[in-house]
Amino acid sequence: MRSVLSATLFVAFTSVCAQAQMTQPSGAGAKPKTVATVPIRPAVQAPADTANAMAQAERLGLQSDLAWVGEYNGAITGDVSDRMVNAIKEYQKAKGGKPTGVLNPQERSVLAETARRKQEGVGWKLVTDGVTGARLGIPQKLVPQQSSDANGTKWSSPTGTVQVVLTRRKEAGPTTAKLADEEKKDPPGRTVDYTVVKPDFFVLSGLQGLKKFYLRGTFKGDEVRIMTILYDQAMENIVEPVVIAMSSAFTPFPAPVGGPPPRKTVDYGTGIVVSADGAILTDREVTDGCIAITIGGFSHADRVADDKEHGLALLRIYGAGDLKPLDLSGGQARPTPNTNVELTGILDPQSQGGGSAVSSVKAQAAQVGGGGDLALSPPPAAGFSGAPVRDGDGRFVGLALLKPAVIAGPATSAPAAQAVLVQGDLVVDFLRANGVAPAGGSSDAKASVVRVICVRK
Repeated sequence: MRSVLSATLFVAFTSVCAQAQMTQPSGAGAKPKTVATVPIRPAVQAPADTANAMAQAERLGLQSDLAWVGEYNGAITGDVSDRMVNAIKEYQKAKGGKPTGVLNPQERSVLAETARRKQEGVGWKLVTDGVTGARLGIPQKLVPQQSSDANGTKWSSPTGTVQVVLTRRKEAGPTTAKLADEEKKDPPGRTVDYTVVKPDFFVLSGLQGLKKFYLRGTFKGDEVRIMTILYDQAMENIVEPVVIAMSSAFTPFPAPVGGPPPRKTVDYGTGIVVSADGAILTDREVTDGCIAITIGGFSHADRVADDKEHGLALLRIYGAGDLKPLDLSGGQARPTPNTNVELTGILDPQSQGGGSAVSSVKAQAAQVGGGGDLALSPPPAAGFSGAPVRDGDGRFVGLALLKPAVIAGPATSAPAAQAVLVQGDLVVDFLRANGVAPAGGSSDAKASVVRVICVRK
């Protein structure tokens, strides 16, 4: 019996000791218990989800930079798409990286710097066209020459290798489908290989003669605006990224900004010599806020009088000889609406390659609203504000003033005129009130106009 009890106690003791060894803390040299585990892998976020998590401005910048390096050829809208993700992957592969579709900080920094250098290389600049009021991006180093007329503006390279043409016209009842069909046929010989027609814009591209062309157009009311880019096929690799940027930057009818438009640091207008002793008539707005006023080819001028209501200013230069005042004797007769007139002025130097040639343009004095004011249609280009207006018989009938274009607004509101005619009798009354007798003078308007230059802070 004792032996059986001893055996039982020994087994119990051995069991308790074994349990104690299993539960006591591990000492030095003890092997930890091995537990089988299953690795947990974090969920991988899709590239599109990563892009969607960015701010809108970041996505716009990313698309723009990808376009400038030639990897993205879609609209720069900030919207995430497979095209955008694939462009990122192609860029990564081109740089020898792993095509994840998500740029790491170093890759993004390199992309931004590369795009910046591309923009700098072509002289990329956002500008507002003085004729149409449209906003667009211009590669100024590729197209340094600029010229304008009443129908639009053209930028070109010295040899015409690259050209940018911005045009406007009036058309009754336009639609984008109708406009696209018209542009396919004009000029004759265009071969169109790509067409997009949306309710609010249309795009055409293909060949025009030996050049490639890209065209984007739209309309508002009866006003049609079209931007066309022409370039030699040998320039394709350089120009195509620029075309994408230009297409996305093109704002044919920008919304008006509250308050008056910002004034230029240097402003140009046209002045009329109204007396042999140095009296010059011009646009008040052109000469407002100037720290210095200069008459091209002559000297400094003082503004001695102004008429805020009618927008007139009287300048005076001293010691100038050989001045030929314009004959204003016809200024007492007001032109009737729809009268054909001629304006003589000096275009902004940027529009004539730095030149100062005097030119004349035709227009029509059209009725504005229900009042007695007359608008000049089409309005002249920048630099013509202050130009004399004469009728078909060569009689002075008023002064042209360029006004900021108001493009967008309530559908019920009448559009503001871009150029107005200050009637000749108002001009003559202003001169007489300030001691200038507008009798006699030259009938040669080109000999009696001068360039007015205003420099502001």
